[in-house]
Amino acid sequence: MTILNKHPLRVALLISHTTILLPLLCSALSTISSRSIIENRAVPGLKNGMDYVKVGTSDLLVSKVCMGTMTFGEQNTIDEGVEQLSRAWDEYGINFLDTAEMYPVPTKPETAGKTDEAVAKFLKTRPRSDVILATKVAGRSDRIKWLRKDGSSTEVNRKQILESVDASLSRLGVDYIDLLQIHWPDRYTGGLFGQRDFSISELEGKEGVSFEEQLSTLKEVIDAGKVRYIGVSNETPYGVCSMVEMAKHSPELYPRIVSIQNGYSLVDRKNYEAGLTEVCYHHNVSLLPYSPLAGGVLTGKYSKDSTVSPNARMNLFPGFMARYRDSQNEAAVDAYIQMAREAGLSPATMALSWCYHREHVCSTIIGATTLRQLDENIKAYDVKLDEGVLEKIHKVYQKYTDPTKAY
Repeated sequence: MTILNKHPLRVALLISHTTILLPLLCSALSTISSRSIIENRAVPGLKNGMDYVKVGTSDLLVSKVCMGTMTFGEQNTIDEGVEQLSRAWDEYGINFLDTAEMYPVPTKPETAGKTDEAVAKFLKTRPRSDVILATKVAGRSDRIKWLRKDGSSTEVNRKQILESVDASLSRLGVDYIDLLQIHWPDRYTGGLFGQRDFSISELEGKEGVSFEEQLSTLKEVIDAGKVRYIGVSNETPYGVCSMVEMAKHSPELYPRIVSIQNGYSLVDRKNYEAGLTEVCYHHNVSLLPYSPLAGGVLTGKYSKDSTVSPNARMNLFPGFMARYRDSQNEAAVDAYIQMAREAGLSPATMALSWCYHREHVCSTIIGATTLRQLDENIKAYDVKLDEGVLEKIHKVYQKYTDPTKAY
């Protein structure tokens, strides 16, 4: 009471500063704690066990390695897909898988839904609560006309979101989806899947479905108990900021995105690191990288002196993978491969270890076509690169900054 009487201005300032700073401090602590490893569990296949982290502002506790499934039903049979998922769960403690309504890739009407068929078969082998299930609703595409009942081109509008969610639940044989993601934006963005960067002149007439319609519909499926959390994929800083701010200002209308699934690897970094890293850190949106091996290029199997199977992903999906065959990219990959060999590591192990342990990475989505590849890819989580290797990686990155863009 004496202090209050003697220094009323100081006390007023203290109260004012506390009122301002305490929420900021709590927010910062929440962000830090949600990014850190929450739990480590001993598992048969890893010397150091599997780590688990929270996804953004959600209560989803996921393994640091996530099983990608887009080869199931194309490069892999349904049963091979189930075998891979079972190995990942039983040997390595993975509890997180990612699928999509348009899988497998390359997407086509004859195989559409085959990936979900494999996932559904796997889900029947264990309790639903043992699996964090992520899937995706297709973005806007004039080419994809077989996912909707009426033959419409895909859009992220209310009608199609509702239809997509119900169809995914039915194919997967589940009552709810843990994480529903918009596979790519319903608007012109440029730079998508290796295309040219954003161009103002190309924007006209390509604004797409409004964020308001997308988010309000996603709230409908959350309120209906069909979806727990939502995320985005192949998104830009503009998209992330727009959606997060809408949810902050009108949480009763719009749900908050908790994750972003973008390409991220040794040869595809700048797109994320230049702007999205900062945006997602401050808004607590977790990165779930896909293509950490750049479509397999970083394994070294596509080098000039290698014999590549006609069924390899690069050959099955030439349009999507073309950016990885550029001469600048090949030079960067050669440098990384040589570096890995000098460090006594396989190229795949080095590339995956680098991605797994980046400070802004939540859970890395991996894929494999054989159990041997799967074992190597997951065991790379046991490896942590020393400062010498990381410094060499940085020097190559300075020379070849995102070579997939160097056309």
